[in-house]
This record gives sequence, structure tokens and C-alpha cells, in this order.
Amino acid sequence: MTIWVPRLADEGVRYRAIAESIALAIQSGELAAGQKLPPQRQLADRLGVTVGTVTRAYAEAERQGWVSARVGSGTYVRDSETPAKQEFLASRPLEDGTIDLSLSLPPPHPMRAASLGRVLHEIADEAAVLQRAVEYQPDRGVPAHREQLAAWMTRLGMPAESESLLVTQGGQHGISLALQALTRPGERIAADVLTYPGLLTAASQVHLKPLGVPMDDQGMDMDALARLCSQQPPRLVYVTPDQNNPTGTPLSEARRERLAALARRHDFWIVEDGVQYLPEPERGTPIYRLAPERTLFIFSTSKVLAGGLRIGTLLAPPTVRERLGTALRAQSWMAPPLMVEAVCRWVASEESDVLLEWLIEELGERQRMARERLTGYAISSRPHGNNLWLPLPEGLRSAVFVEALAQRNVLVSSAEPFCVGSEPAPQALRLCLSAAPSRSALTQALDTLAELLAEPPAAPWQTL
Repeated sequence: MTIWVPRLADEGVRYRAIAESIALAIQSGELAAGQKLPPQRQLADRLGVTVGTVTRAYAEAERQGWVSARVGSGTYVRDSETPAKQEFLASRPLEDGTIDLSLSLPPPHPMRAASLGRVLHEIADEAAVLQRAVEYQPDRGVPAHREQLAAWMTRLGMPAESESLLVTQGGQHGISLALQALTRPGERIAADVLTYPGLLTAASQVHLKPLGVPMDDQGMDMDALARLCSQQPPRLVYVTPDQNNPTGTPLSEARRERLAALARRHDFWIVEDGVQYLPEPERGTPIYRLAPERTLFIFSTSKVLAGGLRIGTLLAPPTVRERLGTALRAQSWMAPPLMVEAVCRWVASEESDVLLEWLIEELGERQRMARERLTGYAISSRPHGNNLWLPLPEGLRSAVFVEALAQRNVLVSSAEPFCVGSEPAPQALRLCLSAAPSRSALTQALDTLAELLAEPPAAPWQTL
């Protein structure tokens, strides 16, 4: 098989020369948009340079915007119309009037700050509690906190025992702990072909190879996973069974049972992410109830109470709790005791129940508003989920569409950041309906989106 090989001058810094050659080949059309660059070791052998030199060259080409690297797949020539890789930054500055639907945040409510203020005032008046908050505590959390958090999860329909819990610094921390404790560098992990970008970031940090498993309207394709297990068995499979992020697709009950059976047959771990909260009637059987001996379940306060609290839980079987505790100590020693105390008091109060009832009602109304304005399009979402998935009509490019929306002060996500492996990104958008500051702002954003979708194919923005 012929591979592209750059033509290099005899003099100069080699990695820069390779990067410049990549740029020239793209500009001349020798390398086409979407084309995969040669594997780094293969190109290094052909050029007579080290793999590190090629790695540095590819990184420089990516920095300049010519190519993009996909975790576990390779490096690809970027489409000139595709913006640089999207970064999910909750604190990024926004221009006045911009409505950001790109981040899966809980809807704003003044009760969040008020409830946090109340519990902090309570804590400030209790000297013994304050003293404990400034002392080192067990890595997994003190028993009283774990009991309160387990009771809260059980009330929410996610049965948990305190002995099974570790207190984490949010859901992302739970993912990192699971990967660090259960895998070794170079091992394979599997996930839906479209999955939460935080998993891919965490996998990159510990040098794992993510493999994408095809999915359909019933979730992850278990036949495809079975074939993968027979060819490239993963060490771990990551799932968001109640609503895939970004598509919202739930994993059917039959496939949940099949996943548990495959995990036992092929001896892999399951990491079940339940952070994207849904009310209990919309959830299926938890995987950790079907395969408790090999499933880690991740939950967090971020979508229910507030993202800035950075407190979550990791439910784990006995065989890995010690390893998880060791990983937690290595990363941060413990979750901040003061914030854990505040969260435990909050979830034990009636205020948390009132806020949750409001949240469910608000998300249901926002989903209804979106379905009403996007009638006729093949949208996918859960009735009370944060997000909505919108495959674009034939002929529309998501990169161009995202940019056109941004010019109209509406921010959304394309499919690209969610892609695992080498499959091309679908032409689709993820809308985080929950993130709009109000229903009126969401209405404005949805109307802008609908107007753009309705414009004729020859509209000027489509030539961006």
C-alpha cells in the first residue's frame, strides 16, 4: 500500500520540515480533507528519523490548524471549513446576547446559591464541624458522609450502600479514578462510537486506546461488541445507558443484560456513567445491579444541584475499592471535607427535593418547546433530559452550520468532539437545552436555529 511521504530538504530542523511539507501538500491538494496521515512509526521508518520527530511534526501541524488528531485512531487532514477542535470550557467569556447551548449545564435557579449559603452558615456556627473540615480524612470519605450520600442516591432510585461508595471530586474525577485503577497504559477500552468527550480526555491522560462500538436506536450494538471482544478484547467498556451523550439514545433492557453477560464471558470491566440525571421512570435497570461484581457506577451533584460543587460518588465492588482508594490518595488524597459536608446537608434538606422537582418540570418544558419548534426534523432526546440531538437535513454540513449559528449568537456542538476512532463524524448537532439562562432565551435560540434550517440551500452562509 502506497503511503504519502513528504519531500524534505537536506538541511533544517526535521520536525519543522515535515510539518511544512504537510502544509504544502494540503494547500496543493496532494493531501485531501479527511485523509489520514501515515502512522507515525511507519513514516519515521520511511524518512529515517525517530518516531519522536514525526510525533512533534504532527503536533506542530495540528497547532497550525492543518490536521486534527483523534484519540485511538490517528491524525487526519482537517476540512478547511471545519473550525479548530472544540473545547468545552464552562468559564469561557461570552459576548453580550450570546446564548450558549454547547455545554450540558443545569438550568439556572436562585435556589442553588441560596441553599448553599444556608448550609455554609450552618457549618460556620458549628465549631466541631469546622474543625473536622480542616483535618485530613480517609481517602474514600468519612462513614457519616458516605451514609448520607448513599441514602440520597437510594431516594433517587439508584440503590447504594455506604460501604460501596467513594466520595469523588465530581463525575470526571470518577472516570479518571476508574481508568487509573482498572487499566494499564496501552490497553484498549471501548465505548459508543459517539461518547462523552471527558472519557476520551481521561483515556488520553493514561495512554489508553479507545475503540468505538457502533450504535443504533437501542444503544450500543452488542453483536459488534462481541466481535470486538473476539478480535481486540477491551479491558473496560464505558456506557451511559440511560441516555447516550450526545444522542440521548438509551440502552435497551435486552442489551443491558447482554452487556453483563459479555463482561463475564470476556472478563472486562464496565464503567456506568449516570451523571446525566433522569427521573427514575425514564431510567432502565442499572448495569451495576445486573453485574455488580464488575461494574463501577459514577454519579455526581453536577446536573442535580450545581456543577461547581465538584462532589460525586463512585460505587464499586469490594475487589477494587482498595485500588481506587490508592488512586484517589495519589491524585488528591480526599475530596474537600468542607464541600462534602455542605453537600450532605443540602441533599438531606427539603430544599434539594424542591429543586429536583423544579428541575424535572423545567427540563420537561424545555424539551417540549424544542420538539414544537423542530417539528419535522429527526430529533432524538429524552423527555426530561438536558440535551437534544439534531441530525441535519441532507446537504447541510455541521461545521458550517455551527459557525453560521455562532454568527447569530447561538452556540451549539457538532458531533466531532464526541467521535471515537476513525468513523467520520455525522452531520449533526447537540443542543444543551438546559444551559439556556431562561425559557425566553431558549425560545430565541430555537427560533434562530429553525430559521436557519428553513433557509434555501443556496443561502449565503452555506458557502462559508
